[in-house]
Amino acid sequence: MEKGAAMKPSQAEVSPLSCQLGPGTHFPGKEVLHGLNICTSGSATSCEECLLIHPKCAWCSKEDFGSLRSVTSRCDFKANLVRNGCGGEFESPVSSTQVLRSLPLSSKGSSPAGSDVIQMTPQEVTVNLRPGDKTTFQLQVRQVEDYPVDLYYLMDLSLSMKDDLDNIRSLGTKLAEEMRKLTSNFRLGFGSFVDKNISPFSYTAPRYQTNPCIGYKLFPNCVPSFGFRHLLPLTDRVDSFNEEVRKQRVSRNRDAPEGGFDAVLQAAVCKEKIGWRKDALHLLVFTTDDVPHIALDGKLGGLVQPHDGQCHLNEDNEYTASNQMDYPSLALLGEKLAENNINLIFAVTKNHYMLYKNFTALIPGTTVEILHGNSKNIIQLIINAYNSIRSKVELSVWDQPEDINLFFTATCQDGVSYPGQRKCEGLKIGDTASFEVSVEARSCPGKHAQPMFTLRPVGFRDSLEVGVTYDCRCSCSTGLEPDSARCSGNGTYVCGLCECNPSYLGTRCECQEGESQSGYQNLCREAEGKPLCSGRGQCSCNQCACFESEFGKIYGPFCECDNFSCARNKGVLCSGHGDCHCGECKCHAGYIGDNCNCSTDISTCQARDGQICSDRGHCVCGQCQCTEPGAFGETCEKCPTCLDACSTKRDCVECLLLHSGSSADNQTCQNLCKDEVITRVDTIVKDDQEAVLCFYKTAKDCVMMFTYAELPSGKSNLTVLREPECGTAPNAMTILLAVVGSIILIGLALLAIWKLLVTIHDRREFAKFQSERSRARYEMASNPLYRKPISTHTVDFTFNKFNKSYNGTVD
Repeated sequence: MEKGAAMKPSQAEVSPLSCQLGPGTHFPGKEVLHGLNICTSGSATSCEECLLIHPKCAWCSKEDFGSLRSVTSRCDFKANLVRNGCGGEFESPVSSTQVLRSLPLSSKGSSPAGSDVIQMTPQEVTVNLRPGDKTTFQLQVRQVEDYPVDLYYLMDLSLSMKDDLDNIRSLGTKLAEEMRKLTSNFRLGFGSFVDKNISPFSYTAPRYQTNPCIGYKLFPNCVPSFGFRHLLPLTDRVDSFNEEVRKQRVSRNRDAPEGGFDAVLQAAVCKEKIGWRKDALHLLVFTTDDVPHIALDGKLGGLVQPHDGQCHLNEDNEYTASNQMDYPSLALLGEKLAENNINLIFAVTKNHYMLYKNFTALIPGTTVEILHGNSKNIIQLIINAYNSIRSKVELSVWDQPEDINLFFTATCQDGVSYPGQRKCEGLKIGDTASFEVSVEARSCPGKHAQPMFTLRPVGFRDSLEVGVTYDCRCSCSTGLEPDSARCSGNGTYVCGLCECNPSYLGTRCECQEGESQSGYQNLCREAEGKPLCSGRGQCSCNQCACFESEFGKIYGPFCECDNFSCARNKGVLCSGHGDCHCGECKCHAGYIGDNCNCSTDISTCQARDGQICSDRGHCVCGQCQCTEPGAFGETCEKCPTCLDACSTKRDCVECLLLHSGSSADNQTCQNLCKDEVITRVDTIVKDDQEAVLCFYKTAKDCVMMFTYAELPSGKSNLTVLREPECGTAPNAMTILLAVVGSIILIGLALLAIWKLLVTIHDRREFAKFQSERSRARYEMASNPLYRKPISTHTVDFTFNKFNKSYNGTVD
């Protein structure tokens, strides 16, 4: 498309409910208005006010439009204005788009003119917007072949990663060999991190300053802790990478989490030191075996200053603000990574996979892969992450003005349009993804406002600059006639109306305040017999001057309207989701109903499988109303009596099994399997987290297994076994011999146990007998009751016989 080529303005149809409210309304058929006309009910008093009411409202600038006896609104639908005699003198601008620069997409990435590689077209667009009127333009994105790649390897060098460091000492050579199969222009860089060298994150006692591993028996020597070191700028010399890795030694920090997010931010924002090229795919590989510190963790160490998002590497390429500022937040990381077109790859161990998986939802352009405990799979991990990044395109919006709404429709490689989606997956290198972007302004900003926003695919250098201008002024407003004769010399004529000077009134400024007005009073009645100005105003020179009210504003040609007499919900006017106009709630976008209490947002009705109300009900006012008997739950996800997905897909699987190898497969099973993408395999992967495992028993007592996963297109990916798993029939003789042998073995074992217990009991009794025998006080040969017949008694006394003294016994 040539520069300056204009695209046709948007002519989207407008729903009747959005233009006219009430029974009997029809639009845009014969333009006969039986209900409330949103253009006339807005009580616009100027052309600019009319344009803001609704994109289908037009303003009649014809001087002699209408009559003195009836009030004919100059703000109405085009057909109504023409029918009422306006002719072609009306103002009704439409939104439009103009493409200013559109260079064709490239097919190759590596070429002498690398700066001319184009992966997104167009590059510059301007839109002219009337509030409420959408305009649409198309853009295309292509992942070109052989696009240059810059890969920065950021490694955790805490003590637990020692075995990983040993395994990547020759990583550069092997990785370069694999990556050169994907691109001829590959560069590699290296950096490392541990954590902030302050307490309580690291060991700070004097004895640990030079060697924090002192006293650690398993590994007594290591280097001091550090925040981040940039060790090797991006280079195509893989030997330098290997050499730098071999120099590295691990360190030791005190707590389990690491300071890796400090390092990620510095690697993203220090573009010159890292060496990121402008025309290359930027990959930042983050390897760790633990969780990271995030914003506010730094307060534990007394760091209260938030991270400023700037580069803080000194001449030695060391991070100098590690002990001065807090860890960065996830929002800051996502902003800086997107700003510098960097795709972050989390290479983490399995036990931390889910945490980093959740991070990917908060940081655009991020993927996560499982790293083996010793990093042996790091090369395949990087290749898988590269292929994943190159297989998807997702649009991001930068600097979107607050009063601008954007609507996306993606058309991916299958040719199907997906409204509300700005992402395509499953692409191959060279595939083109198309996006339709609709732009709508909600209001008119101040004068001379010309904002600009940017559309950019995540991780791409290419971008689309969209300039915005607002069409909020009527062309007839440029022909002002001050003190015009058409206004009796007492006002300014503009767009068919007179804007009267102070103290003058009337459609032609023919009246002055204080004059007799009895001749004009009938013009202040809405109908014959009704009170002047509906009883809520004063008739002055054929015009009603409405009274002020403490409840709100009273307005209208006959003071018949106000902005406070509308339906309320829980005491809130129009539920807080709409504006009250003349007794009717004009709901904001996303709400409907008499009192605007009904939300049209269906995201709250979306079940985990992506279906609305689990395909068992309808989403009404943001809540599921289950229609399937027995279904209940917030998204009708619970239904004990419903057929589950395994049961609904069983007919298709049985048909495939019945016609396996038959030429009539497609004709016979196409109705049952029309919404399935069939893949036949020999074995089923049972631990696939993305798929649901189903199995059932066949008529031959075999087990048939299959898995299914829902695709974004609405179809299911059905993985089916080629043949059911059948067990062999048991051998009766083998079973008989096994039973008899088991009985004999059990009997022998019981006998052996009985014999063992008897022997043990006998030995204990014999030992007891021996013990009692040894304690006996007599010998078996003597009788303890026997006494000798001769007894000897000894008397101890002294007497004198024959003058001799005796002391002893006497016979």
